[in-house]
Amino acid sequence: MSLESITENVDDAVSGFFEPIAKWLGEIVFYAVPVGGTDLPLIVAWLVVAGLVFTGWFGFVQLRKFRLAVDVVRGKYDDTDSAGEVNHFQALTAAVSGTVGLGNIAGVAVAVSIGGAGATFWMILCGLLGMATKFVEVTLGVKYREVHSDGTVSGGPMHYLPKGLAERFGKNGKAFGKVLAVLASIMILFFGLFGGNLFQVNQSYAQLVSVTGGEDGAMGSSAGALLFGILVAALVGIVLLGGIRSIASVTSRLIPAMAGIYIVACLVVILVNVTAVPAAIGTIIEGAFNPEGVAGGVLGALIIGFKRAAFSNEAGLGSAPIAHSAVKTKHPASEGLVALLEPFIDTVVICTMTALTIVIANPASWGEARTDESIGGVTITSDAFETVLPWFPYVLTVAVLLFAISTVLTWGYYGLKAWTYLFGRSTASETVYKSLYTLFAVAGSLLTLQTLIDLADAVLFSLAVINIIGLYLLAPVVKRELNTFLAYVRERESTPAARDEDERLKTGN
Repeated sequence: MSLESITENVDDAVSGFFEPIAKWLGEIVFYAVPVGGTDLPLIVAWLVVAGLVFTGWFGFVQLRKFRLAVDVVRGKYDDTDSAGEVNHFQALTAAVSGTVGLGNIAGVAVAVSIGGAGATFWMILCGLLGMATKFVEVTLGVKYREVHSDGTVSGGPMHYLPKGLAERFGKNGKAFGKVLAVLASIMILFFGLFGGNLFQVNQSYAQLVSVTGGEDGAMGSSAGALLFGILVAALVGIVLLGGIRSIASVTSRLIPAMAGIYIVACLVVILVNVTAVPAAIGTIIEGAFNPEGVAGGVLGALIIGFKRAAFSNEAGLGSAPIAHSAVKTKHPASEGLVALLEPFIDTVVICTMTALTIVIANPASWGEARTDESIGGVTITSDAFETVLPWFPYVLTVAVLLFAISTVLTWGYYGLKAWTYLFGRSTASETVYKSLYTLFAVAGSLLTLQTLIDLADAVLFSLAVINIIGLYLLAPVVKRELNTFLAYVRERESTPAARDEDERLKTGN
């Protein structure tokens, strides 16, 4: 029996078993209600409302404290002698690597195809609201993190839910938080194995096959798939063994470089078509409020834009606090401010650049996708670049591969923290997890297991329900932490030594 037939049989068997479960859970988690001629998934509304509430609760913190957040990332308030494993910049890039990826490249193309150019406007708005939610959950992640005797750190909803609720509500809060923590850990672990690992490897392999001659090309065979899976698994295994320090070291170089290349390519397309920019912006704004839009008018464009942004930046899901919790700081709100930059980078900058490139380039495949839902995704983005840079699809393939690998690495760390919360931090326990995770990377190039991936998506977004309940209950704690950090900033800036340091940072001396 060939390798291909074995993998097909495994695919069919797994899908047949889990398909009813995935369908049932998906219908619950992504339940949608008809609004204005289109369907509104309640989970998207749940995430957007949280962004609105926290934006108001903290007085538009994402706008008022944006410059302060940038200063923290630059190292102005670094606490090198504090508990933690990485600096603010490394924590940010490690978390961003878990969100920046195929959603920014392919997901945006889907959004502007189904929701029209106007979906871009609503993506930006959702990204801005998500900044406030991210600030809240990451502040809690650092506040209630657990620093181990070896200097490593564990954080995330599995820690701040039981600790925070116990602190605020006593014994009953602790019991309730413990239940939520176990559920959160299971959901993070499940998505890490299937969505954050298997799916990313599978899609990056598919993109590689497409530019190397397709199924008849050098990588199109089962042997090519196996080789690709083994190479990715080896890379992931080596980096994962080094923990968050190793992951942060890789992502702090990889993410800025790849994001920079991608944004520059977008700018090239935009500048070559600079005369079309005003019309494109007009199309986006008009499409956002045009009742004749393609997917249920203004509400259709709004829902599609919000949906893609929520799925891309993961604000409110509780995943990012796991990476951010490893930061070296004595002030939890300092990292919360750093984290609010994450949706800005992911959604407001990168997703918007992708959408603007597509709208300006206006490739033929985009027009076809508006009438034929089977055409879309990364093909549209690639075609938009190809209108100006015929060779860029190959660069895009490299970007997809590197973004996917960085996502696999970050979710490997997220899954490890969920695993150790459930099964303990022993060397044997961690070795079992890391071995399992690397095997899933190999399987990702051989199997699709689409049903399990659909199930993982439903599990991840059900985590948002649990997590945001906790965020509402613990928001007063976040407000106290923010006030404490702002007082520290005022005191620091009032001293001559701090002013000298600020001048040094500005001049680079």
